[in-house]
Amino acid sequence: MKAKTGKALVISLVSAVVLVTAILIGGGAYMVRYALLLELNYDQEEEIERVGRKYELLKPWIEDLTAAGIMKDTVILTPSGEHHRAFYAAADSTSGRTAVIVHGYTSNALDMMMIGRMFRDSLGWNVLLPDLHAHGASEGRGIQMGWKDRLDVERWIGVAHDIFPCDTMLVHGISMGGATTMMLSGDELPEYVRAFIDDCGYSSVWDQFKKELKEDFGLPSFPLLNCASLICRIRFGWDFKTASAVNQLAKCTKPVLFIHGDIDDYVLTENVYKVYEAKTNGYKDMWIVPDTDHANAYRNHPAEYTQKVREFLKEAL
Repeated sequence: MKAKTGKALVISLVSAVVLVTAILIGGGAYMVRYALLLELNYDQEEEIERVGRKYELLKPWIEDLTAAGIMKDTVILTPSGEHHRAFYAAADSTSGRTAVIVHGYTSNALDMMMIGRMFRDSLGWNVLLPDLHAHGASEGRGIQMGWKDRLDVERWIGVAHDIFPCDTMLVHGISMGGATTMMLSGDELPEYVRAFIDDCGYSSVWDQFKKELKEDFGLPSFPLLNCASLICRIRFGWDFKTASAVNQLAKCTKPVLFIHGDIDDYVLTENVYKVYEAKTNGYKDMWIVPDTDHANAYRNHPAEYTQKVREFLKEAL
């Protein structure tokens, strides 16, 4: 009788372990699909109309530059065989400076045209604005949250230098683009890449997903986030903790400007203090933007934003 009871207990325990494992794998896989495998429908004309409603000067600006043959696009083939697209525009005068401008999560290059207009028209820089992997007109499957995107941006840096041979280049990103920029900053880059601007980027993918898991689903990070991170590594070759702006900034020696809204409840404002402290070598500056939520620093304070960037560039370069 005892043997039968013991056997039944073992079977129950094994069944429970199998069930919990299946739930975790299923939950982790769901989280990866929910966060990284979105279907992003893209229609360029609709996107131009949308950004034009947000920034009324942008639509005629894009259309005028395109009609004049100044705003162009180009496509590259990535090592994985995907076609990625970017817009680019030369400054009015011959410029030895180029800004590579990186968009955020589920967004696209057109969403960054207000920053492109600032750099080109107000600061006199050439601009290149890529659609990241699986965004906009760029091919791909699976949002990379900045980690592998940084490698795509490195390729775009080379393309930008071929189009606009220059001795000074910077990378400016907003939200996931800001995280991409910070993750990029710790890599070995050409000497002409001189500075970086992060606008409301997260400190790491782990920290951001931990926050969203708690807010959206009321769940703790362990063990679901660990399982999702493992599934991401198996499927896409990277995990949530490795994708860290903090770790990359620790290796960064070039100037960085950190910008963040003071009431950002999506990428919490506390992130900017983490990344600012993580950069211990080289020049850095920080601007906490008053009365500003996520990714709206330029829209809320365009003149001050432009001046802050101008002052940073003067000091950094």
